[in-house]
Amino acid sequence: MHAMTFGHDTTTAEVLDGIDLTGKLALVTGASGGLGLETARALAAAGARVVITARDMAKADPAIAGIRSSTGNDDVSVEALELASFDSIRAFADRFNATHDSVDIVVNNAGVMACPFGTTVDGFENQFGTNHLGHFLMTCLIAPTLTTGARVVALSSRGHHMSPVVFDDINFERREYDKWMSYGQSKTANILFAVELDRRLSGRDIHAFAVHPGVIITDLGRHMQPEDFEMFQSRADSGAPMTFKTVESGAATSVFAATSPSLQGRGAVYLEDCHVADVEDDNPAGGVRSYAVDPALAAQLWTVSEQMVGQTFDW
Repeated sequence: MHAMTFGHDTTTAEVLDGIDLTGKLALVTGASGGLGLETARALAAAGARVVITARDMAKADPAIAGIRSSTGNDDVSVEALELASFDSIRAFADRFNATHDSVDIVVNNAGVMACPFGTTVDGFENQFGTNHLGHFLMTCLIAPTLTTGARVVALSSRGHHMSPVVFDDINFERREYDKWMSYGQSKTANILFAVELDRRLSGRDIHAFAVHPGVIITDLGRHMQPEDFEMFQSRADSGAPMTFKTVESGAATSVFAATSPSLQGRGAVYLEDCHVADVEDDNPAGGVRSYAVDPALAAQLWTVSEQMVGQTFDW
């Protein structure tokens, strides 16, 4: 299947048709269920060695067993990682770097969505702290192991349309907390991180991408309330239809970003439905907002993120 025919309903199997990942190592965060599990399974099916991370190791064990049995690939392992804790992230990175010389694919899949207000272990607003800061720190700590040609994929969302990064009040200390504005801000941060990470690593032929997986019913939506679904329906009535994907189609854009030959040498882009999206500021049904791919804002977020995690990175 040629990449030009890929779209909304393309599956992971279609994306990986003809692609051999034997000898490559992939790291997928939050892969004990949902999109992460399917992403890990698909990469393993194509021959990759896969390390998944999970907060709940008891939930991860059957996930690992399922990947091994369904793909025939036994080189699948799990590491504990709590992205809402810098201590957990640093411990994970120490273990990972000590046992892996090189990594070819990193899929920052884990996340939380539209949860009630709360803070991470280190005191940052939960959605920004988990979705962005946790992945920022983890990726930066393992970046020395990224091999030439490696790809980093950040799971963002069309939810980034809801908010830019509000630099003067990231943690909602002065404005009323809004779970969707918070989610949108964190998803914009995911894209900006990919933009700046790509700028810093592209000289090593390492590229970073952000993706919108689509709308899929997974455990990510566990905090959703009836009124949230009503909001989605009202958006649909305004001309931005909500069409759901299967998990196999939802993970396809992540896998496409991680493996597609058509993206060779590219990076710092946002993908949806297995293609690079256009920069659009007024299309409710798609595209990437200009504030999410602005290199100056990406550099600003990097600096702020380094201050928040208390460490600077320059490889």
